[in-house]
Amino acid sequence: CLQEKGWGGTLTSSQGDYYFEYTECDSTGSRWRVAIPQRPGECTGLPDPVQGTECTFSCAAGQFLEMTAQECRPCAAGSYSLGSGIRFDEWDDIPPGFSSLATYLDNSPHEQDGSACNGSSWTAQGSYVESNRDECSVALVYAVHLKKQGFVSFDYQYVDNNVFFEFFIQNDQCQEMEKTGDKKWMKLTGNGEWGNHKVSLQSSTNVLYWRTTGVAVGAKVVKPVLLKNIQIEGVAYMSECLPCKPGMFSNAPGSSSCEPCPRNTYSGRGASSCTPCNTSSHYALEGASTCKTRPACSQKDYFQIHSVCDEEGKTQILYKWIEPKICLEESPGAVALPPSGKREPCPPCNPGFYNNNTPTCLPCPQGTYSDGLKECQPCPAGTEPALGYEYMWWNVLPANMKSSCFNVANTKCDDMNGWEVAGDHIRSGAGGSDNDYLILNLKVPGFRLPTSVSGTSGTEVGRITFVFETICSADCELYFMMVGIRSTSVVESWEGRREKQSYMHIMTKNASVSYTWAFQRTNQAKDVSSHTHTYTRAHIHKRIHVQTPLGSIGSIMNGPSFTSKGTKYYHLFNISLCGQEGHGPAVCTDNVTDLSDKDATATVVEAFICQSTIIPSEGRGFKAALSSQPISLADSFLGATVEKSLSGVIARPELFRNPPTSVPDVSFFYRSLQATASCEKGRNTVVTLRCNPEQGAKGEISVPRECPAGTCDGCTFYFLWESSSACPLCTEADYHHVEGVCRAGVQCGWVYPRLCSGGLSLPVKRSVPCEAFGLWLKVGTSLGAFCAILLLSLTYYFWKKNKKLEFKYSKLVISANKEAELPAADSCAIMEGEGEEMEDEVLYTKPSLLAKLKAIAKKVYAILHTLSLHSLYIH
Repeated sequence: CLQEKGWGGTLTSSQGDYYFEYTECDSTGSRWRVAIPQRPGECTGLPDPVQGTECTFSCAAGQFLEMTAQECRPCAAGSYSLGSGIRFDEWDDIPPGFSSLATYLDNSPHEQDGSACNGSSWTAQGSYVESNRDECSVALVYAVHLKKQGFVSFDYQYVDNNVFFEFFIQNDQCQEMEKTGDKKWMKLTGNGEWGNHKVSLQSSTNVLYWRTTGVAVGAKVVKPVLLKNIQIEGVAYMSECLPCKPGMFSNAPGSSSCEPCPRNTYSGRGASSCTPCNTSSHYALEGASTCKTRPACSQKDYFQIHSVCDEEGKTQILYKWIEPKICLEESPGAVALPPSGKREPCPPCNPGFYNNNTPTCLPCPQGTYSDGLKECQPCPAGTEPALGYEYMWWNVLPANMKSSCFNVANTKCDDMNGWEVAGDHIRSGAGGSDNDYLILNLKVPGFRLPTSVSGTSGTEVGRITFVFETICSADCELYFMMVGIRSTSVVESWEGRREKQSYMHIMTKNASVSYTWAFQRTNQAKDVSSHTHTYTRAHIHKRIHVQTPLGSIGSIMNGPSFTSKGTKYYHLFNISLCGQEGHGPAVCTDNVTDLSDKDATATVVEAFICQSTIIPSEGRGFKAALSSQPISLADSFLGATVEKSLSGVIARPELFRNPPTSVPDVSFFYRSLQATASCEKGRNTVVTLRCNPEQGAKGEISVPRECPAGTCDGCTFYFLWESSSACPLCTEADYHHVEGVCRAGVQCGWVYPRLCSGGLSLPVKRSVPCEAFGLWLKVGTSLGAFCAILLLSLTYYFWKKNKKLEFKYSKLVISANKEAELPAADSCAIMEGEGEEMEDEVLYTKPSLLAKLKAIAKKVYAILHTLSLHSLYIH
């Protein structure tokens, strides 16, 4: 190449002024090698094109194509090559060719601001790239032109079901490849685990899309998707080898990859070997790019264990340094390793085991039992042993349990002890670095119910319960997982510090299963100590599944609601008053990963009360409605009472429209200790049961009118469940009998129920013969008629007597007027007929009612007659 100079002269330039490339393959499968100037327009005299290699030509892994000779050459030490592929494993910055495309998927009628998602993008984080944390849909895009058929593979971490993660491929016409439809939706991975995904590519232009869409309802922040080790196969060649990144090396020519530097060594970029650190003052973890100063030893750098019981049945506490040991005992202020403790008696064996004067505990023989303190004894006649594991003492790790440490980026973690026995509990170890998973595994070969309950209709075959507590000075999380034959699923997880509490999980399938507790402390807290202490006590046993009348499951969906960017969603609440003790727990699922993959397993949350977010199919452009964000609102049952408060939780029946009935409400109180940003102490839930015979057994669930989301503060949820099942059982006191009038000679009777349900059945309607006029009605009518006749008779009698008296009085007045005065009376006069009447009255020893009335009338007449005579005498 002749480069033109400013002074008018010319100078033959070096080969660095241009580079070689191949032309597109023609119809015959041929191509040409041409020279391209580094700065177009500034060079002349380029080499002539020459015949290139065949279009199907490629170099093997560890080689690159030297374009001058058009031959494959091995990579030098300190570099590597994939041959016909490219790999992206460094993410200090977004590599050239990658771009972020942010959009907002919304089919709602509300217009959205187009700039709402401008700040959303994928972010490089050193060894990986992470997605956005908001509701925007952001795609990481990379276009590649393949000369032959190949594939793309990548490692990903996808732990949050509030994010929709999809990977798809388009051609240069923006048409989605049909073959990627069945692998479009990514499956969730376990916490800390990296999944691998691989898709075939066509020999043409392929545009790769990694797209995430978050559904951040409320103030919750989604966990991003992580990507690393993106590898694309199918390119024709690599024109140069890639240098090993810092902390890696390749010591031999022709390497296809680089290896991490061993512990206490480091390397820079493009290193063919690692440089040792000065271990007397510095250290380095595996894959380090620099050496770090050793700190002074502290109490966080050692742990204690219990020695195995000796022949005398004694044990002692031993202290050991955490490996690898990075602290210095000789530094000022350093803490020395404490001496071993005193020899103490070993704790007793766990139930089901016995100590036959040996240092170890042995399981009881078949058909016997033991509480761990006494020797195994045969079960009494007519009984059988209830098989199960119950671990109360932790002097040694049981034979069916294993402890380990796991970290994808720290292979040396495998040599560490993840959990340590500590007498009455087992606790997590220190690990080698943040993000290590400290794993405790319990293997159960199967379940067998006692013969007495093996034929019951219940679905429970076994259960596991354990007591746990987490004490963290940095961010941490405890996972409880179930490892089956085909898959591993996270049953429950707890973040941050947790008070001592109990958890129970019920098995419904009889199969070999392993339970795993994985504890991880994260590196999100940079200004606090990373020391973490966790312990858990676990025991497994079998119980008979008991159904209760209040064990039914109810549901209520409220809404719609809208996110800050207009996405419509609903809240679905599932309520199981008695949980596992009833018809089963309330279940909320996440079907995001089950949209296209039939083999995908949906995430399931089981609790007394759970909530999930339902996004209708028209809300985000999906073909089916999505159920996401399943959370537990009630992990533990506090109790049920007719009072308005329990354990600090207050029921508020006044929030509901319907007034309470005469039957008192029964409130069920629950608590979930999972803390949130707004509820540091977790959530509380109150389900108020109200008697309403008109609602039937299933009843109706409602939320407060003023708080349609079920909660007014986000931390306490209220539900009113009106049902006939909430009414007391009916008894004879709950009915009253009503008698009807006599119709057509028949009397009909019926009953009315009060506020009760079940219990005694309604009595059968009955009828008895009756008459139009009853006996008592006849007696009353006769008595009334007799009294009326008697009254008339007496009235007539006294009227006649009065007439006679008036007549005699008139005669006396006339006589007195003639004689002026009357002579003195020698005796009382008795009128004619009166003596006989008096004699008659004396003769009756038991006078009748008529005689008594007649005698009274005569006495009154006699008195009046005497008074009349006395008046005449005075005159």
